[in-house]
Amino acid sequence: MKHDFARRLRRDQTDVERKLWFAVRGRRFHGFKFRRQQPVGPYIADFLCFDAKLVIELDGDQHGSAPGLAYDVTRSRRFARDGFNVLRFANHEVNANFDGVLDTVERALTACPLTLEALAELALLCPLPQGERAWS
Repeated sequence: MKHDFARRLRRDQTDVERKLWFAVRGRRFHGFKFRRQQPVGPYIADFLCFDAKLVIELDGDQHGSAPGLAYDVTRSRRFARDGFNVLRFANHEVNANFDGVLDTVERALTACPLTLEALAELALLCPLPQGERAWS
């Protein structure tokens, strides 16, 4: 049931979600693989990078209320308990300062080393030029 809801969220994404997804999908963003509307425990993360253990949440107007803020804190604590760092951006921040949002995401990604599996996958996507070797 949660997976059906996540699928519906992916299908009915907001303009802000679409904008960020276009920037990070398909390993376009520094080679990191992101998933959108990914179930994590009882919650669904807006964007998730397993390799960097990073969750990105985009917050609309409903998140500014007291109940919305309390819910966000609960979700962020759960993500953290599952080993993820959480970045939260208000929708208006994504629209007004998209480059700044991407810079913040980049800093969070580069602060988290890639797993061996992610490095191996990245090596397959970005092979060395003809005749070069990784090890001497």
